[in-house]
Amino acid sequence: MLFSLKVKGYKLLMSVFKILVKIIPIPKPTLFTGAGSSLELCSAIAQMGTRIILIVTDSMLVKIGLLDEIKKSLSQHGVEYVIYDGVEPDPTYDQVEAGLSLLKENNCEAILAVGGGSPLDAAKVISISATNHKPINKLAGWFKVRQYGLPFFAIPTTAGTGSEVTFAAVVSDPVTHQKTPVIDPKTIPMMAALDGTLMTGLPQTITAETGMDALTHAIEAYISNNSTNETDRYAIAATRIIMTNLPKVVNNGHDSEARQNMAMASCYAGMAFTKTAVGYVHAIAHQLGAYYQTPHGRANAIVLPYILDYSQDAVTDRLAQLAIVSGLQTDKETNQQLAQKFINHIRTMLKQFNIPEQLEALKKVDIPLIAKAALKEAHFNYPVPKYMDQSECEKLLYKMTI
Repeated sequence: MLFSLKVKGYKLLMSVFKILVKIIPIPKPTLFTGAGSSLELCSAIAQMGTRIILIVTDSMLVKIGLLDEIKKSLSQHGVEYVIYDGVEPDPTYDQVEAGLSLLKENNCEAILAVGGGSPLDAAKVISISATNHKPINKLAGWFKVRQYGLPFFAIPTTAGTGSEVTFAAVVSDPVTHQKTPVIDPKTIPMMAALDGTLMTGLPQTITAETGMDALTHAIEAYISNNSTNETDRYAIAATRIIMTNLPKVVNNGHDSEARQNMAMASCYAGMAFTKTAVGYVHAIAHQLGAYYQTPHGRANAIVLPYILDYSQDAVTDRLAQLAIVSGLQTDKETNQQLAQKFINHIRTMLKQFNIPEQLEALKKVDIPLIAKAALKEAHFNYPVPKYMDQSECEKLLYKMTI
């Protein structure tokens, strides 16, 4: 009885968020797409009058030379740059603060994020922290950013997060290990480049896991209680493209056409979930990242089929539609059969990509706290289609242990 009353409250809160998303303007960045678009963005940055820019990235991308052409292009256009490569997976407050200090020391006027979701998220928070002068924990939550950040540009190097078009950034408290989402339209980049050629060298594992991250975004957006006709179109397109192209890029990372398709699909999925939010998959995956440093895409991939199993009876028709657009319909199956077929296909994909069904690092002793934190995140931020309580969440997590 008490839980049912709480669910009514959660649904009311999510209804308020749906109204806010409709009435609050959500900007869309100017997008440059295709081979060489990252260099086009460098030219545009110069045309905006930028004299010195902070590049936020990770050390591996610097080491393999992925930034070399970008740095060269910026210099050719008269833009000086300072590189902050201290971002690690699941960025923390102290990483953001280190980047912010470097930005201030060098009087940087703008920020360019180059990398996966972690550098993009860190760069978003650096941008708004530079102008809002508040501790990061005071910026966390919905619509708490007062001032626009510094001019912010993005070049994603993975087809997963869609962070280049979303108004959310997730950073972790290094002491409590809690993920703290910053959710505000002011975090959206001014411009972004979707350059599939930058992704051709990604290893199979990262390609598969980031692709599953994008698929999770599309699915959670489509089954969200706050979905709309607009978000449905983006989510369906993303699902269709990913189901066709993800196996291709996992098998052949140098397939430039498939890489570009995945970059676009990730963007479409981002456009979908930025207006619907995500769900239990992300809420649990965030905790797995905080507790065990599990890469976000891998965590999402592992959790996804379990959540779809749990939610299936509430979203049967929607999962059936995703099965159809994924090319899985072979006969006159019922919606229930198609929904199950879609979930089964996701499990087949995980096997093909060598992503396990369980998480070896997950400790049974941690499950109650992980479940509690995941439910708190989900119930106060995400319009999930079917609510679960503490006991149900713990049972679901136990299935993921070895």
